Amino acid sequence: MTFKIKHTFSFVLALSIITTSVITSCKDDKKVIKTTEVSFKKEGELTLYKLATDSIITKLDIEIADNEYDTQTGLMYRNSMKEDRGMLFVFPDSQPRSFYMKNTKFALDLIYLDANKNIVSFQENAEPMNESSLPSNAPAQYVLEVNAGLVNKWGLQVGDKMEFSASNQ
Repeated sequence: MTFKIKHTFSFVLALSIITTSVITSCKDDKKVIKTTEVSFKKEGELTLYKLATDSIITKLDIEIADNEYDTQTGLMYRNSMKEDRGMLFVFPDSQPRSFYMKNTKFALDLIYLDANKNIVSFQENAEPMNESSLPSNAPAQYVLEVNAGLVNKWGLQVGDKMEFSASNQ
């Protein structure tokens, strides 16, 4: 009986050591997927105007996301963006929108605009890498992403408007 217990204990111990070493070696063999940072490509210019005075708030160089790939990728995998740049998402219709910060490495302000290019809402200081929903809270056809803090710095308000033009490519 003692032999069986010792033999069974030795077998369980050996099996535990083998299992642990296999699991540990599998963890060490993780493949690292490297992503290449995407660089800014100017695709247009955008101007924001005050509703009350029609005065220019700011002008930006923009990238335009107007297809499924670009709208799904957005500013993911980038380390930063200059203050005079932004990404404009252009959708075919106006409806409630929701964005998130998956794989986005720096904080953003999201500016939601309706079909008339008037600001309808903001999501300020969106946290990097956070996958929580950032809803428009109103129908939007355009979404402008800029560096966090710019909505406040520019004094943007609901009703302010935008104009943009695409560069000839």
